[in-house]
Amino acid sequence: MKADIHPDYHEITVVMTDGTEYKTRSTYGKEGDVLKLDVDPLTHPAWQGGTGRVVERGQLSKFEKRFGNFGIANTAETKEEKKD
Repeated sequence: MKADIHPDYHEITVVMTDGTEYKTRSTYGKEGDVLKLDVDPLTHPAWQGGTGRVVERGQLSKFEKRFGNFGIANTAETKEEKKD
């Protein structure tokens, strides 16, 4: 292996959004630096109710709002017409 090509791996402190702290090892910054998180499992919707909550505010809800029940009413009518 080549010498001096790997980043320095050292201990840092991670501060979560609620203020709790923990120590971990990382290549971030320098020894003893503090990494303050903007998003973590306590605040991100993917961890606060699963992917369903993320999807309901995303593309799926936009599609449903735009198209609603498009085609569902027509299918029921065509089935009744075929029976007659």
